[in-house]
Amino acid sequence: MNQIVSNLGGELSTIFLLSLASFVLAMFFTPFYTFLAYRYKFWKKQRKTSTTGELLQVFTKLHADKFKRNIPTMAGVVFVLAIIIVTMGFNLNRGQTWLPLAALAGGAFVGLLDDIINIRGSGLGVAGMRSSFKFVMISLIGLVLGWYFFVKLGSSSIHIPFVGDWSLGWLMVPIFAFVVVATGNAVNISDGLDGLAGGLLSVSFGAFGIIALLQSQTYLAGFCFTVVGALLSYLWFNIYPARFFMGDVGSFALGTSLGVVAMLTNSLFLLPIIGLIFVVEAGSSLIQIISKKIFKRKIFISAPIHQHLQATGWPETKVTMRFWVIGYVVAFIGVFLALAGGNI
Repeated sequence: MNQIVSNLGGELSTIFLLSLASFVLAMFFTPFYTFLAYRYKFWKKQRKTSTTGELLQVFTKLHADKFKRNIPTMAGVVFVLAIIIVTMGFNLNRGQTWLPLAALAGGAFVGLLDDIINIRGSGLGVAGMRSSFKFVMISLIGLVLGWYFFVKLGSSSIHIPFVGDWSLGWLMVPIFAFVVVATGNAVNISDGLDGLAGGLLSVSFGAFGIIALLQSQTYLAGFCFTVVGALLSYLWFNIYPARFFMGDVGSFALGTSLGVVAMLTNSLFLLPIIGLIFVVEAGSSLIQIISKKIFKRKIFISAPIHQHLQATGWPETKVTMRFWVIGYVVAFIGVFLALAGGNI
């Protein structure tokens, strides 16, 4: 028993140090980013039209003050660099951290291109890359990572809580890619209020970090809490009123990585629970688009749902904090289901 306690204590100490290192490193990088962001005017340009083409009148009204303040975007490069440096320097493992690190870097690359186009307002449009182009790029990343997961790591089944393992064979590759794409886009859609996505992501990665630790995947748990540490540094500056935004470079990086972590912990069916707010945010946008295209009417005043709640009169901080509370509750439920459902 003493040996078990000693080993667990050693693992927890390592994880704590990784998290602390990423927090300190991100804090160190932040002044350099801030200097460059304000000097070279990394201002996020406001979208004028929705996915379906009409003017975003409600969105423009809700966020007019932010765009008047010229808040810089692309701050995700800070925590992405911190996570990459800490992981490559102290927590690299072929079976546990290569995939989420590759997803982080791949998602960050796609998001960085989108942010640069948005900031510089090139001929591709001030709002950034076309959604279809981003979808193709993230899908390719998901397929490559899915192939590695299936062929190199030999993973071919998913666990269904309280039921057992379901063998998928080669179908694991497209399913893996779907999870990466869906999670990446859901997080990107949720990144619309000061502190919202950052707070929810820190809770989600924390929950999966606990699951990974209970599965004795110490390196993967270390990666998750490395992300948490870096995100806490970001949240210090991003809570209302935000000093800067993470941008697509941050949301796509962490969204794709979160999907990979869920697959590595064999917790696919727990991902929609732990990331419930992300599901609701993306789902509300999808419902709005379908309704407008088919029935020519809106279900929500504005989508995603955090904008609808704002439009009904909820202050931005109330939406954010209540979504955080929900995020904590579903994270606890997800960890409980992992324990009770046989994931551990």
